Amino acid sequence: MSGPIDVAALREREFRWAGRDGRVYLNNASTGPLTARAAAASDEVTRQRLDPARLDDDALFAVLARGRELVARLIGADPREIALLTNTTYGINIAARTLPLKKGDVVLVPDREFPANVYPWLALESRGVKVRRVPAAGRLFDEDALLRELDRPRVRLVSVSWVSFATGFKADLVRLGRECRERGIWFVVDAIQGLGADVLDVRRTPIDILACGGQKWLMSPWGSGFAYVRRELALSLEPSPVGWMAVRASDDFTRLLDYELDWRGDARRFEVITIPFQDIAGLVGSLELIHELGPANVAERVAALASMIVDWTREARDVDLVTPADPTRRAGIVSIVPPDAEATSSRLRLAGVTHSLREGAIRLSPHVYNTREEVEHALEILERAGARSSP
Repeated sequence: MSGPIDVAALREREFRWAGRDGRVYLNNASTGPLTARAAAASDEVTRQRLDPARLDDDALFAVLARGRELVARLIGADPREIALLTNTTYGINIAARTLPLKKGDVVLVPDREFPANVYPWLALESRGVKVRRVPAAGRLFDEDALLRELDRPRVRLVSVSWVSFATGFKADLVRLGRECRERGIWFVVDAIQGLGADVLDVRRTPIDILACGGQKWLMSPWGSGFAYVRRELALSLEPSPVGWMAVRASDDFTRLLDYELDWRGDARRFEVITIPFQDIAGLVGSLELIHELGPANVAERVAALASMIVDWTREARDVDLVTPADPTRRAGIVSIVPPDAEATSSRLRLAGVTHSLREGAIRLSPHVYNTREEVEHALEILERAGARSSP
């Protein structure tokens, strides 16, 4: 699809609840809504489970194959580089548990990262791996400081969030990935706060492993997600933990007891089955919608709505903008700090504006189905709460 998105038609087709009762949902960075087609697809698989004689193995595995195909198209990868998982954390653990880090090796992560991209690395310290958190520049990820760390001894891996959950800061993955690749340093990315709100192409962005859950900007079920593992790297790694379908022979259900430990020749070696078919069916439904709308068109609309909040905040009195004003350095999250963030958050909730309070800041995160009028309504509530514009 090219050109502007017909938001009214989209809401009628996929988000009929939106706009009812004066409620405004600006909390997609926490939990995105299911698209109608995602819910229908998940429900259909569940209905089939009510009468399991209706289940067809070929049809179920075709859903998984379709999921890998649509994910690969979304990020410019090959389907063989996609492993279907249940969440972002599992993908980060693939990196932490399969990359051959040794005692004394150093892992760099930005300070103020979401815990899912910290704890899997800290758990390696019991094996002698050192985790170094690079101090932030105020609240924001300091890319320059991290780049200066790359040339210190024994740095073997960098793991970052594409978009910060708390600040909305968007990392320059091309720059970071290029510098890591030049030094032979593995580059791992948590993409859950970016994909679906912005576009990413791994063909021009040097990433070794990328992890993403589907429940936020991809508007898919809890329990849906994936990891991208660069093909050459995937073939060199042994999975941990090991699933029974990680080996080539497992496709033949008539000879499962042959026990041939011959890993699959693609990222499916990292899948630990049984994958929740109903959740992946929902992921497929929402990804099909995103592809129909056009990922770039979705990103353009999200950016326009986020810019409304940024522009208002820059003119408001006594309101600090945490998220970078530079549109190249943000996606769908805008974090602001009014004089009394907790009280202002309460007033927003009472007015029916769903949002988040994160690390002392109000986080607003509009998506493609939101309207300009909804964002304006939220800003009006903020003004009435005391964050009025300067004269």
